[in-house]
Amino acid sequence: MHQRNGIRGPVRLILAVVVVAALATQLTACSDDSSPSDTASKAASAASKAASAVSEAASAATAAGDALASATAEAGKKFDEFKNGVDAKNEVKLDGDASPDSDGRMAVKVTAANPTSSAKSYIVQVDFRDQSGNLLDTTVVTVSDVAGGASKDATARSNRSLTGDVKTAVARAVRY
Repeated sequence: MHQRNGIRGPVRLILAVVVVAALATQLTACSDDSSPSDTASKAASAASKAASAVSEAASAATAAGDALASATAEAGKKFDEFKNGVDAKNEVKLDGDASPDSDGRMAVKVTAANPTSSAKSYIVQVDFRDQSGNLLDTTVVTVSDVAGGASKDATARSNRSLTGDVKTAVARAVRY
């Protein structure tokens, strides 16, 4: 379900390109400055360009969906490794909004606060969402060896470059 939501933008782009191509074809066909064969040639050229743009947009949408599915599967695998961990979502906080790092990937500071008396480690899944709440990416970060009664920071980075107003949330966290 989340995977489909993450590609709404590219699908809307595809539809917009198709509409623009159809309008361009109609406007070209109505021109009085050319012969019928020139008009047909221009219309064919516009349709070809539109088809190419639609193909590129569809490829981008598929790639975005594939990247999200891969990241989600990888996060699931990492959490499957921890059978005896304790749910620690309430012990983990994200500090501030996500911001792009030098590679264009979104980054956010993760802070794990260990309430126990001995050192523990945390595995944290961070979701990156757009303004509408659609899942764009997810990643897993480990905060290792947090001393008892102390806090420790790590940085969660998206798996790929994300643009726009990206919100982050702790999807799940396990203390082990």
